[in-house]
Amino acid sequence: MSRFPTWRKPSGAPVSCVEKIKVLNENLAELRNLAQETLDDALLLGCSKEQARQILRDMLNELDSPYEEIPE
Repeated sequence: MSRFPTWRKPSGAPVSCVEKIKVLNENLAELRNLAQETLDDALLLGCSKEQARQILRDMLNELDSPYEEIPE
């Protein structure tokens, strides 16, 4: 991911608060770095690249939150 996404509200409108966007982008950058380290370690330790990628995808797909979307 070479650039950050346009963060959107449930309605599809872009999030406009600079501080909110900054927090989300920082979180995404940290997550990307950790995922990259995990993939690199898996390969250096002799694991399958495709399996490591699938495990990361599965983990993201399993995420849920106790919070509801904030209506506009």
